[in-house]
Amino acid sequence: MQQYPIVLIVIVVFALIILSNAIRILREYERGVVFRLGRLAGRDGVRGPGLILLVPIIDKMVKVSLRTVVLDVPPQDVITQDNVSIKVNAVVYFRVIEPQKAIVQVENFLTATSQISQTTLRSVLGQSELDEILSKRDKINQQLQQIIDAHTEPWGIKVSNVELKQIDLPQEMQRAMARQAEAERERRSKVISAEGEFQASQRLADAAEILGSHPSALTLRYLQTLVEISSENNTTTIFPVPIDLLQAFVKGGKVDKLTS
Repeated sequence: MQQYPIVLIVIVVFALIILSNAIRILREYERGVVFRLGRLAGRDGVRGPGLILLVPIIDKMVKVSLRTVVLDVPPQDVITQDNVSIKVNAVVYFRVIEPQKAIVQVENFLTATSQISQTTLRSVLGQSELDEILSKRDKINQQLQQIIDAHTEPWGIKVSNVELKQIDLPQEMQRAMARQAEAERERRSKVISAEGEFQASQRLADAAEILGSHPSALTLRYLQTLVEISSENNTTTIFPVPIDLLQAFVKGGKVDKLTS
């Protein structure tokens, strides 16, 4: 008679264990792929979110997260089309959109996506020149995204974005690019200086033409220069005044009397 409570306790514990394995709760961003006797349960085997009831021993469930995964692609040694050796790493953003394919079609979708991203990165950059890689990142990022997404689509994975993270150049290439940039800046400086001189000479030619056609304007400009010099300097400055400058203000008879 004393053995019955012990048996009852064992049965209750066993029932609790089975019940705990039969009841699962999945969060909003989680889905469960249920296998019943090794096959997908139901039409696609996907359950959740919320409360999930499994048949003990018969059903097995694999949880899959639907959140966006940020995958850091390790640095890859790449030889560009113009034979420059560089080291490039990238970051890939993807998410699972079909959980049953992510579990059934590939053994480990995280590892598979990482490997296909590395090979695609080396392949695409190997077909591009260094200048194109540095100046057209958006185009290369879009090309990488399309190729990787096409490979991962059968696995139920959607690649939303791919970004080149860092490009490491050899030291000699960095020095060569620095010299090129310095030469380009010097060229632009000389072009801007020459353009300024050209515009200034055009303005001076226009001013000389206007002053030559209006003698009174030349006289006023001369007098204005005298005023500016006298206001800036405390010393006495003597300027000879050409008699031709007075012809605009004095009649010809008076000028003759001054000269006689």
